[in-house]
Amino acid sequence: MASLTLSNVRKSFGDVDIIHGVDLAIENGEFVVFVGPSGCGKSTLLRMIAGLETVSSGAITFGERDVTDLDPSERRVAMVFQSYALYPHMSVRDNIGFGLRMNGLPRAEVDRKVAEAAAALHLTDLLDRRPKQLSGGQRQRVAIGRAIVRQPEVFLFDEPLSNLDAELRVQMRLEIARLHADLAATMIYVTHDQIEAMTLADKIVVLRSGRVEQAGSPLSLYDAPANLFVAGFIGSPRMNFFRAERSADGKIRLPDHGNAAVPITLATVPQPDQDLLLGVRPEHFGPDLPVRLDVTVDLVEHLGGASYAYIGSGSTHPLTIEMRDARNVGRGTTLETGFDPARAFLFDAKTGERVR
Repeated sequence: MASLTLSNVRKSFGDVDIIHGVDLAIENGEFVVFVGPSGCGKSTLLRMIAGLETVSSGAITFGERDVTDLDPSERRVAMVFQSYALYPHMSVRDNIGFGLRMNGLPRAEVDRKVAEAAAALHLTDLLDRRPKQLSGGQRQRVAIGRAIVRQPEVFLFDEPLSNLDAELRVQMRLEIARLHADLAATMIYVTHDQIEAMTLADKIVVLRSGRVEQAGSPLSLYDAPANLFVAGFIGSPRMNFFRAERSADGKIRLPDHGNAAVPITLATVPQPDQDLLLGVRPEHFGPDLPVRLDVTVDLVEHLGGASYAYIGSGSTHPLTIEMRDARNVGRGTTLETGFDPARAFLFDAKTGERVR
């Protein structure tokens, strides 16, 4: 396995810049997830690492080896795509071992490697089946098995679970996490699903418009988002944002909620005319917390263990509040709640940067 470094990597299609000078270090054996909205450049960046897209400028290295201009076959990577790309006329055994046979490995060695991969992925009893006889999750495990037997330096996954239903997605997340733990392999995984990112990653790289907004462990991004975009993207449901301002007495207040004061500690004092947004996660509301709010509920979703109350659904800054016991809360209910200012984040509304 190998560490991986991207140094000022850029990608342009004609006059259109897609990737804007990405610098990133990935440690040997690390599981890194590229996450961001559609069109942010995450798949393009993955394809550049694989060698499927050329690099306009910058460098990509695996360990000490510069692979920037190498063909995909010379990079020692294995890629698992959203589509399974299995040969329908071949058995599971032959699909997994196809690449090894094409490289001229002896039949006995191919059989050994296929058997090892099949055992790791719980496919041993399915080796003689054709792809049409498999479920979606089983087909994706075959595609992963085909990657494993190549023993690559880096595994690349491009939204591999997008075609699966919700239950299979959960199962396959667990399978991929277990596989990473067993192989201790360097893995890079692309998804638009931040839940996949939070549950799988050692390091999350949040991308927007071809730029890295923030990179770090899942909980570091959750606990300390660098800007408004990351704060709104990481976490499910997404963070709530209140319109805020610094009043004449120097306090941060919420003008849309009775001018409630938020005693938040800051090293940088906002300007009186600065447009601000205060972020609070849905799970950080509660009935006995210091900053008090009275809100009217538009809709409640009861999910069993938790319920979500939605307030101001048609407004610029709607709220979502998580509750653990909301059986008596419904449309039109006046909800008395609050939050701890120590759990709140303040942002410049114009630049998106966090005010600390």
